Amino acid sequence: MVKTQTKEKGAWWTLYNRWVIKLLKEIHNQQTILRKIDWRLLPIMFITYNFNFIDKSILSSAAVFGLENDTHLVGQQYSWVSSIFYFGYLGWTYPTTIFIQKLPVGRYVSINTIIWGIIVACTALCTNFGSLLTVRFLLGVAEATITPSFVYITSMWYTREEIPFRTGTWFAGNSFGGFMASLLAYVIGRIESSISLWRWLFIIFGFTTMSWGILLLFILPSTVESSRFLNEEEKKHVLDSVARSGTGKTTRSTSAWKFEQVIECLIDPKTWFFFGISICTQIPNSGTQNFANLVLQGLGFTSLQTTLVGIPSSFIAFFTILITGWLAGKYHEISCYLIALVVVAPVAGSALIYSTKASNGVKLFAYYLLATGPGALPLAMSLMTNNYKGVTKKMTVTAFLFLAYCTGNIAGPQTFKTLEAPIYPTAFRAIMICYTLVVVEALGLRIYLSWMNKKLRMRLADSGPPVPVMNTDGMNEDMTDWQSYDMVYWL
Repeated sequence: MVKTQTKEKGAWWTLYNRWVIKLLKEIHNQQTILRKIDWRLLPIMFITYNFNFIDKSILSSAAVFGLENDTHLVGQQYSWVSSIFYFGYLGWTYPTTIFIQKLPVGRYVSINTIIWGIIVACTALCTNFGSLLTVRFLLGVAEATITPSFVYITSMWYTREEIPFRTGTWFAGNSFGGFMASLLAYVIGRIESSISLWRWLFIIFGFTTMSWGILLLFILPSTVESSRFLNEEEKKHVLDSVARSGTGKTTRSTSAWKFEQVIECLIDPKTWFFFGISICTQIPNSGTQNFANLVLQGLGFTSLQTTLVGIPSSFIAFFTILITGWLAGKYHEISCYLIALVVVAPVAGSALIYSTKASNGVKLFAYYLLATGPGALPLAMSLMTNNYKGVTKKMTVTAFLFLAYCTGNIAGPQTFKTLEAPIYPTAFRAIMICYTLVVVEALGLRIYLSWMNKKLRMRLADSGPPVPVMNTDGMNEDMTDWQSYDMVYWL
């Protein structure tokens, strides 16, 4: 009897060990595949986002290197040159979300990158207000593809838990791009040439971006299935993971555009919370982005010094985005709090700058406080990606997020009145109000999402989960988050 029990115990122990070993192998394989994806995709998106930010923000450096004088800009014309970029962006935001679904996204991103590099280089040929408006508008059209494409690519390759940190990582390319733009602008600013220094900025960055776009044609995959760095078993693992998570495109049929999902998106209250957060974060963003060097020049720095003084802001924004993205991925219930938290310092900073009694040293410190503000948008983007299901619904809310993004960025430069230079009190009053509204909107979104989760739990307690709808391939149909039986909203 004892021997029998011993044998049974030994058999169970053997089975248990085998199960543990199998589980550990699966975890190891998952981590190995995730690392392979990270090392391929994240550097590509990070570098592309570097160029995305540099090429639209070097206008600020160009402004202190003689662009306004050489192109005969007067009054609010520089503000309109800043804003017109986002009219192009706005006009192409919704059409591009449809093309992202219909076309090979890797090729689409690559070709747009080449085009925008050419447009940046052509900016060096501008001689007046009209030509600047034209190239900046076209640049907005070309760059409008990048961020929605990256949101789509991230949801295609990663699960809900993995998305926040990855979104934060490639979005941090924005801030690192600010550092690179400032450093390279300082180097270019020391060039002695008969060609104006601001023209050299656009020539060098334009041709560099164009070259990177050509390289993207060969290294950025359009789908999991078409990737060359994963084997067939690894591809199947990725597709199964994102299908279970409800993030990626599960079948070819889900690429069909569904009008009913557009309507659902429009009547979904959380869509309008995200819309509000986006517009209120971007009014401050565009203004400080395009007028940063002019503001710093007003604090007593030379044209060349402004390129270096702005570098700490880029580092603060970079680490804010990375750290908050990591926290949002690790803790599923703090994203709304993090959005509110990162805009508190900019509220204080804008209030200090708005105060005419503060010294220039205090105002420079306050200017650095503004640098945490850009961390709000990537948090909102990853929260949005995790809280929407249905390919069309997700792409529609992405379009709405960037419609708000464009509207805010159009309005932002207009708050910087030329007659109020170098203090710009109207602008910093607007920044203070907008970031305060973001706090209210983020906390309101959290209350709504908590209510939705509670409502779902009550429904499940009453009737239990419904049977999930399957298609002929045995995969979940392209259901929205409202239709999904197992949706739990991240907070």
